Amino acid sequence: QVQLVESGGGLVQAGGSLRLSCAASGRTFSSYVMGWFRQAPEKEREFVARISSSGGSTYYADSVKGRFTISRDNAKKTVYLQMNSLKPEDTAVYYCAGGVPGKGYDYWGQGTQVTVSS
Repeated sequence: QVQLVESGGGLVQAGGSLRLSCAASGRTFSSYVMGWFRQAPEKEREFVARISSSGGSTYYADSVKGRFTISRDNAKKTVYLQMNSLKPEDTAVYYCAGGVPGKGYDYWGQGTQVTVSS
């Protein structure tokens, strides 16, 4: 079993930056693919970014490519999302998720709110 706890959300002006963290419990963190998702009010949850278990491979949604960077520290059992050049449309609750490669995301955090003011 893995528990995920996000932190680092908050209120920021457009053009600003935030770094989200997701701390995991459990012994198998280093074997999981980790991802970030977000859900804006009255919208479906959408994929933001993912990173392979080793950290050697990353993938981003087109809407955040070039502005967001996902990374992980397996020794600290933590995955990060560095968000730069934030836009009001990035406002959402951000969730981290983890799962066995090729089998989807089985574990989800509780979410952290990111609000970008114009």
